[in-house]
Amino acid sequence: MTATHHEAPVTVACLQTEPVFGETAGNVAATITLIEQAAAKGANLLVLPELCNTGYVFASRAEAFALAENIPEGPSCRAWMACAARLNLYLVAGITERDGESLYNSAVIIGPEGYIGRYRKVHLWGDEALYFEPGNLGFPVFKTRIGTLGCQICYDCWFPESFRMAALQGAEIVCVPTNWVPIPGQDPQREAMANILVMAASHSNSLFIAAADRVGVEREQPFIGQSLITSYTGWPVAGPANDTSPEIIMAMVNLADAKRHRNWNDFNQVLRDRRPDVYTLD
Repeated sequence: MTATHHEAPVTVACLQTEPVFGETAGNVAATITLIEQAAAKGANLLVLPELCNTGYVFASRAEAFALAENIPEGPSCRAWMACAARLNLYLVAGITERDGESLYNSAVIIGPEGYIGRYRKVHLWGDEALYFEPGNLGFPVFKTRIGTLGCQICYDCWFPESFRMAALQGAEIVCVPTNWVPIPGQDPQREAMANILVMAASHSNSLFIAAADRVGVEREQPFIGQSLITSYTGWPVAGPANDTSPEIIMAMVNLADAKRHRNWNDFNQVLRDRRPDVYTLD
């Protein structure tokens, strides 16, 4: 039996960047340079950070609105779509989205043939609530030739339901554009809390997760880097990346393993063993 596209190895890359606030064209150009570098090493599923085209720390809704773009008609999406077509790859990128008068902290999912879909951040963090609407698309999954992709953004990872919804809909990998910030009480000798949450979610849902973070300080807000790719087992297969500078991390995986090896033993399979009948407070 010959392997299908779905059963073939996929090389996943997280592209850790340092955007310059408001310099959208330059930021997108910088991402394309990193995309080209990762593609030259064989990457065909690439994840970029949250709001990587504009930067994150808006001073006002008007500023956010001025930097936002329509999906997929805006210039950032057009540039990424051209790049994905030229290099024959899949790309998940965080973007500031405008839809009419509404703004969303979004991610765009792009393939070699063009636009696939979008995800809108469900759980807003901090001042984001002043600028963005909460995501209204739920937790969609996207079936592609290389596998079934889910998407989340940053604070969504703090909610187990987010990953569970993706897994129950058949996702094999969840791509996470993120802008992780320091967590109070973090032990500098321990891995970042965000890394622990990603590892736990991979393990408890039998999902690959690719979380691409940014680095640098923007308007006095530091970001922690440490991008990570985890196996469906929960253990890292690439990263964590460093905490101060742009970096590409990569891992070759077989996304079908997330479903093929979901049985932990003769008796237990993490999604099948759920007991929704007792998960209520009634």
